[in-house]
Amino acid sequence: MVSEDGAQSLDLAEWPVGLPTVRSVVRLAGGWIGRTWRATLADGRDVVVKLCPYPADVEADGLAALAGAGVPVPEVLGVAGRTLVLQLVAGPPDWSMLGTAIARMHRCTDRRYGWHRDNQAGRFVQQNSWADDWPTFFVENRIRPHLVDPGVPASLSTRLERACDGPIQAMLPKHPVASLTHGDLWRGNIVDGRWVIDPEVSYADRELDLANMLASSERPFPTEFWDAYRSEWPIPPDFQPRRRVLGLHHRLLGVRHFGTSQLATLDADLTALGW
Repeated sequence: MVSEDGAQSLDLAEWPVGLPTVRSVVRLAGGWIGRTWRATLADGRDVVVKLCPYPADVEADGLAALAGAGVPVPEVLGVAGRTLVLQLVAGPPDWSMLGTAIARMHRCTDRRYGWHRDNQAGRFVQQNSWADDWPTFFVENRIRPHLVDPGVPASLSTRLERACDGPIQAMLPKHPVASLTHGDLWRGNIVDGRWVIDPEVSYADRELDLANMLASSERPFPTEFWDAYRSEWPIPPDFQPRRRVLGLHHRLLGVRHFGTSQLATLDADLTALGW
């Protein structure tokens, strides 16, 4: 199929059973990992079609978890192989509503840290083996799996292995609340200031989400989001020293996805931590 703008379009070999056929498509901007199109179906509905580099039911599972926690997400209309069909969402920003919703999502808890399946962090499998304490989960599922990637220089891997052997455990609380977390919550995964997409869910310390949300100074979450979040669940006053540690997971993902341009920031964070 060719899109309305003449660009080569999506392959519909994998299409959800029961959904009307596609009449026309237009490629959407963005999408570092998956590719997305706005599509008009034969019944006149406009939807979003995402082609994932992984089985699409992984993402559908995460969206269902967020929806069950009251987070505004696009409805999953169909899944087939690597094809995910979503409700097309739009509307005026409502950052206060979203801040409250994310805090309430974090109030959804489990006894342990992990998830019922491994899922995806971009192109890479995200390991979610259950753990009874937070530092063990973070080290074994969010740091060490990255260190086997040859794109992470041996010198940095050595420093991080040493940190995993003690310093990280010393800085992270052993049994914080195991909250339902989005896993990659930043402005790029918010649509129109009110809808959440692209989850990488697990039960984890909510500070993992907070660290990621606070990491970007270029596209910060607005004040009304944070006011609403804090009204629902205040942020611990001793959170700041842990931000850099918790950010190592996404620094490493940056290196694995985008290469050597990301190494300087990772090195700077390790140096600031004294590792």
